Amino acid sequence: MAKLKLEPLGSRLIVKPVVEDEVTKSGIILPDTADKERPIRGEVVSVGPGKMLENGQREKIDLKVGDKILFEKYGSDEYKLDNEEFLVVDYDKVVAVIK
Repeated sequence: MAKLKLEPLGSRLIVKPVVEDEVTKSGIILPDTADKERPIRGEVVSVGPGKMLENGQREKIDLKVGDKILFEKYGSDEYKLDNEEFLVVDYDKVVAVIK
């Protein structure tokens, strides 16, 4: 991927959604073009500096580029840039890091 032209502000993350083909219980593969739920997992491609706290310091964000994360179902906003889909996720909407 070329250099990302998005730089998140505050405690936001830019996330590339992880799109996987789903297989139903009967073995039918649903391609990523099928109407599905909103994504809840993705890979961090950019991390903001953290929001400014009352004491003048920045909030520490315990994520880095490349981390795979789970986030709240409706905790992201979708954006398209150069025909690529990205999600902007608030740091407090991240629920887990996938190891």
